[in-house]
Amino acid sequence: MSSSAKLFVKNMVCNRCIKVVKEELEKIDLIVESISLGEVDVTSNLDIIPFAQIKRLLEREGFELLEDKKTKIIEKIKRIILENIHYKFETLDPTVNFSDLIASELKLDYPYLSKIFSSNQGITIEQFAILQKIERAKELLKYGELSLSEIAYQLGYSSVQHLSNQFKKVTGLTASQFKTQATDLRKPLDAI
Repeated sequence: MSSSAKLFVKNMVCNRCIKVVKEELEKIDLIVESISLGEVDVTSNLDIIPFAQIKRLLEREGFELLEDKKTKIIEKIKRIILENIHYKFETLDPTVNFSDLIASELKLDYPYLSKIFSSNQGITIEQFAILQKIERAKELLKYGELSLSEIAYQLGYSSVQHLSNQFKKVTGLTASQFKTQATDLRKPLDAI
């Protein structure tokens, strides 16, 4: 008899994370049916999914198996923001309203989602999205392929000035100063 489960994994923030989690789960003979940032569908030929073993395995690699409902919701919110800012940016509508997008995808009221996110993370969903946008802007500035106005548009800012103001507020540097810095001041996505 086989069993299946949906796992929610904290700190999966990039394609490399997906690859590591998939490889680690397959090492213990789990079949990964589908995997995306923060979520994994697995099946096993065993009667019971070995959750304790999965938890230890993931923790060794810097991930965390989530079991609490509110924590799962918070990670889903983060996943939606991360995916849309860092991975779906080319197809993202720059006028996207994250509150509507999150509420729609999770099928829950935004005020409820906002409250549990803020109480757990110490920042609002909007602040988290801004931090992610600034990290994406840092990445794009370092590549040097887009102008600041193109970056502002791609990230959904109403103007270059709005992006510039937020960039300075978050980093303490102007975009030009950041671009000419000798050191890389970018942060890993799971550290934001």
